[in-house]
Amino acid sequence: MEGETLLWLIRHAAVEGAAGAIHADDARADLGDHAALAALRQRLPPDATSYASPSRRTVETARALGLAPELVSEFREQDFGDWTGHRHDELAATGGDAYAQFWRDPARGQPPNGESFVDQVARVRLGLSRIGAGSAALVVHSGTIRAALCIALDLTPQAALRFVIDPLSLTRIDRLANGWRVVSVNQRIS
Repeated sequence: MEGETLLWLIRHAAVEGAAGAIHADDARADLGDHAALAALRQRLPPDATSYASPSRRTVETARALGLAPELVSEFREQDFGDWTGHRHDELAATGGDAYAQFWRDPARGQPPNGESFVDQVARVRLGLSRIGAGSAALVVHSGTIRAALCIALDLTPQAALRFVIDPLSLTRIDRLANGWRVVSVNQRIS
């Protein structure tokens, strides 16, 4: 692969519905923050190729930003399996040892019928390898952005989970010929 790849990683808008829930792929984005969407749209390079996770909230956010993204399954959020659709406080109260065990090592822990964050990092690495040189806007999930930072900074998955990635925030990383460059993380555009 020749040339630099300039990545504009955008976390999708907040999700409609209950706070603290593990949302399914069909959860809708709350696109009511028109000012934030407009400001973010102005920051994106006009010539960028766009990509998104196939989840409804990422596609809706991408379209609100004026993008027509290619959907990339490797950019999905971590699969929480049987816990999807449940609230964390509910799982803490009723999830038994499996939920408690998961939080002892959240990078390697695997929800029932789900995947670990380590698995997600491997998936995201594959997705990123398919993006060619030039500018690319990716509308994805907080876990996807943490995974990309894990790769770019050569962090342990456990360390990458420390990043806060807010809805409608911008993270900028570049893949260069000799490694990665991190420009900004979790930047709120207003």
